[in-house]
Amino acid sequence: MFQGQIDLDTAMPVQAGAIPDVLFERGLYWASGRSGVVNLVAAHKWFNLAALKGRADAITLRREVAELMSEVEIAIAQREARAWITAH
Repeated sequence: MFQGQIDLDTAMPVQAGAIPDVLFERGLYWASGRSGVVNLVAAHKWFNLAALKGRADAITLRREVAELMSEVEIAIAQREARAWITAH
């Protein structure tokens, strides 16, 4: 159990700190099929978000995933990424 104190004046939400790594990991999860299902739309979405948050290696993986997708699938992934940004 956490016994320390949190300084709320200097604390950052998780989204502001470790989020690029978390987003990148979600992209890897869906691209690799760790769940038992490969979901390229989800992988593209998460790699796109990770790239927007500063993960340069996500750009390369997003391109690789996009090569396997149709234009419609890419558009869906981009729309989902925009929706996520709006919500968060």
